[in-house]
Amino acid sequence: MDTHSAPTSEKSDFVRDIVAADLRDGRASGVVTRFPPEPNGYLHIGHAKSICLNFGIAAEFSGRCHLRFDDTNPVKEEQEYIDAIEADVRWLGFNWGEHLYYASDYFEQLYAWAVDLIGQGKAYVDDLSADEIREYRGTLTEPGRESPWRGRTIEENLNLFARMRAGEFPDGARVVRAKIDMASGNINFRDPVIYRILHVAHPRTGDAWCIYPSYDFAHGQSDAIEGITHSICTLEFQDHRPLYDWFIENLPVPSKPHQYEFARLNLTHTVLSKRVLLRLVKDGYVRGWDDPRMPTLTGIQRRGFPAEGIRDFAAMIGVARGDSVVEIEMLEHAVRGVLNRTALRRFAVLNPLKVVIENYPAGQVEEMDVMNNPEDPSAGTRKVPFSRELWIEREDFMEDAPKKFFRLAPGREVRLRSAYFVTCTDVVKDADGDVIELRCTYDPATRGGAAPDDRRPKGTLHWLSAGHAVPAEVRLYDHLFASPFPGSEGRDLFDDLNPESETVLEGCLVEPVLADATVGETVQFERLGYFCVDPESTAGAPVFNRTLTLKDSWAKAQAQTTP
Repeated sequence: MDTHSAPTSEKSDFVRDIVAADLRDGRASGVVTRFPPEPNGYLHIGHAKSICLNFGIAAEFSGRCHLRFDDTNPVKEEQEYIDAIEADVRWLGFNWGEHLYYASDYFEQLYAWAVDLIGQGKAYVDDLSADEIREYRGTLTEPGRESPWRGRTIEENLNLFARMRAGEFPDGARVVRAKIDMASGNINFRDPVIYRILHVAHPRTGDAWCIYPSYDFAHGQSDAIEGITHSICTLEFQDHRPLYDWFIENLPVPSKPHQYEFARLNLTHTVLSKRVLLRLVKDGYVRGWDDPRMPTLTGIQRRGFPAEGIRDFAAMIGVARGDSVVEIEMLEHAVRGVLNRTALRRFAVLNPLKVVIENYPAGQVEEMDVMNNPEDPSAGTRKVPFSRELWIEREDFMEDAPKKFFRLAPGREVRLRSAYFVTCTDVVKDADGDVIELRCTYDPATRGGAAPDDRRPKGTLHWLSAGHAVPAEVRLYDHLFASPFPGSEGRDLFDDLNPESETVLEGCLVEPVLADATVGETVQFERLGYFCVDPESTAGAPVFNRTLTLKDSWAKAQAQTTP
């Protein structure tokens, strides 16, 4: 590549600046990044930031991005997670092409490099238990102590390591540790474990191995094998970078990648710890990994968040060196921006109240032309049946309405969207005094929702024909954690779970076109919010998850603070 004409990115952040400088100054002849998940759980919104960064930089600088599973711990890894991760990355809009890799592809080479370290006298077999290793490691203020097995000869270490591989020892009996510096101020340098015994079948290699490399040992060497130029990870790996570099410098690796750290995503009302997410699922706090309240990418999809909205959010928050907390309303703002442009409008009534138009011909059914999306004229119109008996939202009627209530009330005229003007003439109540039906009249001259004179009702309501409406279940979702900062101020974060994070509404009604709506399709229920068709829907009995309300509190707050 001609570095003088190296491609640059229109976006700007410190990582992209580093990449551009490396190309310009000849430190790199091309760009190869990687997204390296451990297949021990489902991806969440924090991973989306990393995916967008790694694949985005590769695309912007005419490089490539690898998808590599760092599958070095078979105790926690499952094929289910591998399949889900691949699906999530594709859903976000990224493609690794032929560059799909696994750390397990390199087990033989990693073993050979561990033998090389032992041969250099820079690694040894240790018989200390895991608890003893922790005890010997010291603290942030006290240096560690050397293991009594640190002085073993190279020959003895090589023999023991070969026997470890042959399966002669039980789990935990021995480990291999790099011999670095037990007095280092960086605890990661205090003779880290690079191999441990695990008599556990691996999802890909089966029973071929009973020893497995540590993440720290496998990660950098896998980068080197693949020719990664920029190993981009989150800040918690910053203290591991000297160890990453130590392995690269002390092994005969085919290339010398560099690690760069950026701030991970922290989101209000959200916890992105795999341990916590697993507990939420295992203890039944949520429906599963794909629960629409979960911050997992599969949960976000089920809720109806579009991939474009996630990519827009990643671009909005940018890439920084220091940790900060992002308001979840910013994510919702990005998602609404996409859905407002793309989601088709539909009528739905969540809390039905019957309306009878007494002067409308009995048995007559008209088809009203209703716009599919006012933001996109090319989306066209659809036919919605209109008849003498309708359903409206119960909240759209008030018997003793205040002056500023602009919806339906006795004697008041309102517009039915794309249909007619109607006026409430009577209220029917049950024995308990509850309103069960409204009697109205309509003006035939206002078909389509406009009057031939200057009448302009202040209220416009959505509606459904009673004889054509389709029953539906609707699930309303709110933040899973009521507190913006779950578990802060010493609280157990599970005490911050929002008991109203899911509300299931039955007896809801939707227009006929939604009877067999496609699973995963997100639409806007006019005046109510955005809703997505849930996989639990059946023919003629759809289930909808509320994606978001229409109210954009983040945009409003931004407008108020902008001079």
